[in-house]
Amino acid sequence: MNNITDLKTVRLSDDSCAVVILDQTRLPAEESYLSLVTAEDIWDAIYKLKVRGAPAIGVAAAYGMYVCSRQIQASSYSDFYTEFHRIKEYLAGARPTAVNLVAALNRMEKVVLDNSSEDVSTLVQLLHDEAQAIRAEDAAACRRIGEHCLSLLRPGMGLLTHCNAGHLAVSEYGTALAPIYLGEERGYGFKVFADETRPLLQGARLTAYELQRAGVDVTLICDNMASAVMQKGWVQAVVVGCDRVAMNGDVANKIGTSGVAVLAHHYGIPFYVLGPTSTVDKQCPDGKSIVIEERDPDEVSEMWYAHRMAPRGVRIYNPAFDVTPHELITAIITEKGIAYPPFEDSLRQ
Repeated sequence: MNNITDLKTVRLSDDSCAVVILDQTRLPAEESYLSLVTAEDIWDAIYKLKVRGAPAIGVAAAYGMYVCSRQIQASSYSDFYTEFHRIKEYLAGARPTAVNLVAALNRMEKVVLDNSSEDVSTLVQLLHDEAQAIRAEDAAACRRIGEHCLSLLRPGMGLLTHCNAGHLAVSEYGTALAPIYLGEERGYGFKVFADETRPLLQGARLTAYELQRAGVDVTLICDNMASAVMQKGWVQAVVVGCDRVAMNGDVANKIGTSGVAVLAHHYGIPFYVLGPTSTVDKQCPDGKSIVIEERDPDEVSEMWYAHRMAPRGVRIYNPAFDVTPHELITAIITEKGIAYPPFEDSLRQ
């Protein structure tokens, strides 16, 4: 993949005991790594999208809990767990929509709860092992997701994607971009259209960057151009990632995803959602139950401009995600297989 995996999005530095992340806010101009050593560092990196992508957030949080656990001053299990739980709840508040964040934190907490008879040093080592397992499982799941999706695609197809669900957002191959990378390795010759993904421009800054770096035929388009390229017959499938999947098949993903799904439905284009089973929230019956994060209005009016591009005082609505209803989704593809409607049955299976 032309060294795309050299971009280690999240890794653990055992020497200095830090979570090392590629600062995605500096891409594509600069590849800059940050070392995170405190709970505040990790919370800030997740909230400010220095590390982003639902699975990558989960890996960062798991590594973060291990790093923070090493710093807990406690002589008893009770004292250790009290401080551990406080940090866990603090990190969980950084991004409420991505289910992987809470799922990873809950896994780390379960290690502590299941080993209450162990001493603190043993608990810390077990937390290290669990964090590494979460990272390894994520990488393996991505490969399987890509293989399943590739079975639905044909060489030479035009694919459209929204936001970033590739190597930068997950591990190794990513989720929505995994079939693209596998197809590139096998000579499929996909032609990819990447939505810019306003207002944070993940498609422009991240997806276009990593696909171009990997040698993929990629064309960047503004979000409002998706209909035009579909109308021209240039797109034969849409592949997107997901941050949370409800049990009825409704999907929360980056803002603008639901609009792409409406367009795909209109033009008769398959709309595939790719993500690990960790994004399926068994406690969430439908999309109405998903809490949608709202972000700073300045991301819309000022973030990427030398001068403010909206009148001062105007109201700005800036949700980070929207919900794509299950009726618009052709299939949900996980590492365990392909789920088709009715999703209430296929997701449970």
